[in-house]
Amino acid sequence: MSKLSIHFCASLAVLALAGSAAAATPPAKPAVVAAAQVPPLFAATLARSKAFVDPQLSKTIDVPVPADAGGGYTHERHKDNYRLIYEAGMLYRQTGDKAYADLVRRVLLDYAKLYPPLPPHPKRANQLPGRLFWQVLNDSVWLVNSVQGYEAVKEAIPAADRAVIEAGVFRPMAAFLSTGSPKTFDSIHNHGTWALAAVGMTGYAINEPGLVKQALYGLDGSGKSGFYKQLEELFSPDGYYAEGPYYQRYALSPFLLLAQSVQRHEPNRKILDYRDGVLRKAVYANLQQSYAGLLFPINDAIKDKGIDTPELVHGVAVTYAATRDPALLSIAVQQGSVVLSPEGREVAAAIARGEARPFPYASMRLADGARGDKGALIVLRSGPKPKDQALVFKATSQGMGHGHFDKLSWLFYDAGREVVADYGAARFLNVEAKSGGRYLPENDSWAQQTVAHNTLVVDEKSQFGADTDTGEAHWPTVLAFDAKDGVQMTAASIDDAWPGVRYRRAMALIDRPEIGRPIVLDLVRAEGGGKHRFDLPLHYDGQMVESGLKFLGGTSELKPLGTANGYQHLWDRGRAEVKGGARVAWFDQGRFYDYVFASSDIDQVVLIELGANDPNYNLRNARAFILRGDNRDGFALAGVLEARGAYSAAEEYARDTITSVKAVERVSEGGADLVFIRLSSGKTLTIGVSWDPDPAKRHRVSTSSGVYAWTGFSGLAVPEQ
Repeated sequence: MSKLSIHFCASLAVLALAGSAAAATPPAKPAVVAAAQVPPLFAATLARSKAFVDPQLSKTIDVPVPADAGGGYTHERHKDNYRLIYEAGMLYRQTGDKAYADLVRRVLLDYAKLYPPLPPHPKRANQLPGRLFWQVLNDSVWLVNSVQGYEAVKEAIPAADRAVIEAGVFRPMAAFLSTGSPKTFDSIHNHGTWALAAVGMTGYAINEPGLVKQALYGLDGSGKSGFYKQLEELFSPDGYYAEGPYYQRYALSPFLLLAQSVQRHEPNRKILDYRDGVLRKAVYANLQQSYAGLLFPINDAIKDKGIDTPELVHGVAVTYAATRDPALLSIAVQQGSVVLSPEGREVAAAIARGEARPFPYASMRLADGARGDKGALIVLRSGPKPKDQALVFKATSQGMGHGHFDKLSWLFYDAGREVVADYGAARFLNVEAKSGGRYLPENDSWAQQTVAHNTLVVDEKSQFGADTDTGEAHWPTVLAFDAKDGVQMTAASIDDAWPGVRYRRAMALIDRPEIGRPIVLDLVRAEGGGKHRFDLPLHYDGQMVESGLKFLGGTSELKPLGTANGYQHLWDRGRAEVKGGARVAWFDQGRFYDYVFASSDIDQVVLIELGANDPNYNLRNARAFILRGDNRDGFALAGVLEARGAYSAAEEYARDTITSVKAVERVSEGGADLVFIRLSSGKTLTIGVSWDPDPAKRHRVSTSSGVYAWTGFSGLAVPEQ
């Protein structure tokens, strides 16, 4: 078993400890604990919650008629209200102060007057409309939060008021989200997850088994949709979520909350054990899909979302309660808060006892697809710490409607930040001035297009013609995932991203004593289908410092690089002719980065900058360079990325500014590739890539300096005597 596989299995082994663990059942009455017995992190969370709720205890809470899209006053007011209902309910559970229960009662009675006659939201757009919010998803989120607050204080509310609240809020809202929104409720999608969680949790809270059955088995009760079906279809056996880490974080909240509710009310279902504990695996997988606290921004993703989001705070608490894994405690320390629940108190108490251990970030292959057979997300790390280098190789399936057309793309992280970058989503979340906080038109015209990513583009056209349904029907084949001799290697191929073109890519994170620092190897091959234009973009953060190339154009007049498929948004900043290979170097926040490449198929390096055809200034500033080969029937490249050095403006020094990698050469024979990495020290590191997954097969490539051989898909190639 490879080192990479051992890392992942070690993570999963912790999950096995939770085979029969059940979520703690909340007491019938509030659990009031003396202040001296409250762990510090839990006390801090309590204090923040009280600071939000207490000033509103004596106020009349505004419950406005819905009018605004995301970010507008009524949108934010209804969000604040569900937070108020939830947190007041949790504070009642912790303190027993009936003022919190009365606040929940008053607000919900006002909603019982507002809600029944509400029409569809006036700012509805391309999404199914809600009543309180512009899309039905937000109504589901409102109910998930509010019903928790109500259930926590229910016994402290007079029976007559309970009847009014349930008849005016919870029953009609559950009906609207289920039978009133069947397309959403029965969908296998995060919108469906939120809806069924809202309805199922409401069913338990108001003692309506029919709602619970709908949530678990779908509207028709057949099990072709509903919670169990979503658990089967949306997660892979490794816990990877179909829409990517950003939406995994978002969807985990309703999945875990409904699972807790099921476990509490019907423990015989053993819901947390379903599919070999896939929900616990999903929490670990989501944490592993992060770097320095931020989630990998693949697919539609807001780039500043991280592991400190409320959804993962809750996920860590639930998973710790089941596993007692001390590594999760260090995540909770990073998050800086816990949930106001028995699970949150347990986490805080264990941290106070000094039981936290570092979370072991690991290299791993996270299989995609319900059966783990639709590609994978590969993460290669130089070490277990949060800021050790990480290479992310995207060989996953489409990711449904939130997926991007970026098969075999990559990201790279170094020194605590993203270096080789992914744009994420074109969206200003809840900024009303930007299309009401919705996805912007540029999400389709730029962010999802292939050229917006670090992967190959053929004939300036996006993969699968930028058609989501076509993309859903195809995914890459993972060819390699292994580690030996200081080389962590992965590779994948896809044959149908463009008609007649076979596209393969191998990537490695190499940490060898000959170099003294980790480097990235990038090996690209594409063949077939006649003459093409091949573009290979590399999107980077920072400022170019050198290349040795003479760039022409783009100094006095800018023109878009193309007319469609994302190219219309790129300014052509300059071009340089290339023969055989070159170096492009840039600088970012005290570090130097060199990308050295060798290819006889590259004619030009094109400098590009984002911002063309953007009249509303919706696009962020971003830079890239494109390695372009024109009128070719194939494309091959070997490249090496090296991170090095340190710079301080305050102390006026620049250190370690000389690159270790002097040049790269590639020799191909019989379908195999041999890459020579020439070092400034005079040494050469030679890597062989066979593209053959047979681990026992011996491979040989002849060069002018002799025959080199290795065993398996890839390996250190040595001269034959």
